Formats: sequence, C-alpha cells, structure tokens
Amino acid sequence: MILSGREIVRHMGEEIIIDPFDPKKVNPNSYNLTLSDELMVYDHHELDMKKKNEGHLLHIPEEGIVLQPNKLYLGRTREYTKTKCFVPMLEGRSSIGRLGLFIHVTAGFGDVGFSGYWTLEMFCVQPIRIYAGVEICQIYFHTVLGEADSYNGGKYQNNQGIQPSLLYKDFEK
Repeated sequence: MILSGREIVRHMGEEIIIDPFDPKKVNPNSYNLTLSDELMVYDHHELDMKKKNEGHLLHIPEEGIVLQPNKLYLGRTREYTKTKCFVPMLEGRSSIGRLGLFIHVTAGFGDVGFSGYWTLEMFCVQPIRIYAGVEICQIYFHTVLGEADSYNGGKYQNNQGIQPSLLYKDFEK
C-alpha cells in the first residue's frame, strides 16, 4: 500500500525524514521534491560499465539552463530523505512530464533504510529550460509486508551530492 499524504506527515521525524520539510509540498499520496542548483554531465559520449566514467558539474544560474535532447544530465534533489520501514519511490511530476522531461531513466526505486539525496537521471525530448528549486519530482512510500532487511550499506547510501554510476565497482568484486 502507498502512504497517504497525511500518513507521510504522521511518520515524519521518526520513520520518514525529509529535510528540509515544507508542509505545502505534501500531496494526497506523495511529497514534492525540488531540484538542486547543480547538474553533472559525463565527459565522454561513450560510457563503459566496467570503468569509472568521469563527469563535470554545471551550475544552474538564476535564469535557468537549457537541457539538450539525447544527452543525460544527472541532477539531485535539494532534500535529504531517509526511511526506516517504508520503501521510497520517485516519479516525475505530471507537469514536468508534459514538457517532455524525464527525471529518472530507470532508478526511481529505493530500499527500506535508504538515506541520502536522490540522484535524478534527467533526459529531455526537446530543448527545455530548467531552474533550480523547481518542484521536479515526487516521493511516495510503500509499506512492506513481512520483515525487511534494512539497506545499511551500498554504493549510494549516505551520499552527499550527485552520484554518477558506480556500476564499475560490481566488476571489481
């Protein structure tokens, strides 16, 4: 089951942490998250799963920045989130999708116990100007049936900034 907005608020501070939290961003069954003021782009067009793919940061100025089609931009939420007993999931807002902007390629699913900022895999259908601070996506929470192991460690746990793919670490095992 998905938590209602009221349930999200009821669990705030203990089972769910969203920092900063703004009650105006609570929806009937989700919470709107905002875009930080940085993006990351990979330095090379061809990426390799077995290697660390380097990238560089772009600052989103007050007047916004135009994203180009067929290019992956990694962003992140301004909000830090943490869950103790719920499965967090991320989706783009319908108003964002209707402009042809995808905010996650496939990674909208979190684990019970995830703690950190959400990296957004942003891709657009046509050029679009985006702005820091825009409510770009929504987080919602599923309950878990049965006992669940908590996600205590992992490549992306307790991240601080935009996280490029760390898949290459799987090949080092």
